[in-house]
Amino acid sequence: MEERTEISSLGEFGLIDRLTMNNETVNAGTILSVGDDAAVIDTFGKQVVVSTDMLVEGVHFDLMYTPLKHLGYKSVAVNLSDIYAMNATPTQITMSLAISSRFSVEALDEFYDGVYAACDRYGVDLVGGDTTTSLKGLVISVTAIGEVTPDTFVTRKDAQKGDLICVSGDLGSAYLGLQLLDRERRIYLEHPGVQPDLGDRAYIVGRLLKPEPRADVIEWLREQQVTPTAMIDVSDGLSSEVMHICRQSNLGAVLYEDKLPIHQEAREMAYEFKLDPTTCALSGGEDYELLFTIKQEDYEKINTQELFSVIGYTTEASEGLHLVTKQGNKHALVAQGWNAFEGKK
Repeated sequence: MEERTEISSLGEFGLIDRLTMNNETVNAGTILSVGDDAAVIDTFGKQVVVSTDMLVEGVHFDLMYTPLKHLGYKSVAVNLSDIYAMNATPTQITMSLAISSRFSVEALDEFYDGVYAACDRYGVDLVGGDTTTSLKGLVISVTAIGEVTPDTFVTRKDAQKGDLICVSGDLGSAYLGLQLLDRERRIYLEHPGVQPDLGDRAYIVGRLLKPEPRADVIEWLREQQVTPTAMIDVSDGLSSEVMHICRQSNLGAVLYEDKLPIHQEAREMAYEFKLDPTTCALSGGEDYELLFTIKQEDYEKINTQELFSVIGYTTEASEGLHLVTKQGNKHALVAQGWNAFEGKK
């Protein structure tokens, strides 16, 4: 039988000491980390970028099929994605948890193994947080802090008419991974003896359980001296994110269905579920790719790389937002992505 240490046996400060006893900092700007009333960060003349996100059990994740180590990793990764979407470099995070009594100290050790793995991969310091009791389930709140050379951050509101619309990676895979895991969860609940059948779908399952923020895209753009005019990360579905940029930049847009990047495994899974792969790509969510606009004159710099795809262009706001299908038909773009207050598509 696995060892189980009750959190109450350590107390809040004992728990914090245990979870952070091997915490090491790597950024010169981290002057004071965990263990005092507040962290101290020196920005060395940089501008500071701050983002906060929450993950709630039963709304954003299901522990029936989400390993705690993966959840710890993902909780950091999705917050770093917001920092990269500002064209900034993440440097520190704080991690706060509300924990119910069903979680043991060993379970939190596993969660923090994932937290530290993500921090290590992306060169980020854990500098603080909080723990408290939850009457039901697990609640995770992460604040991510980053730095950017003064006035080089990229917002959602500065796209210009005629800019190229680009998106990194592929779309819809995380949503289809969720559909697969949810199907297997329902089968297991009805027939507990049946082992899950993930059908060798490691890619789409991984896209859901262990997303990676696109630090590589930001680094490549900097090396090529291409600065996006607007940028956002794809957390709620491509359609929704395009609408955010267009609304805040006062523009319209045309997207091309045949340009949308969809992984073959995702396409096959969509057909198995009798879903349209394009709809999954437009409305799926949780891809944590980067959607951005660039000037047309930068096209020559980017046309041979494989990190991201050009999927359309911006227009006058009066022209609205449209998708041109593979058959050449034009349809109004509709946002059907994640609704945070309804908890559904």
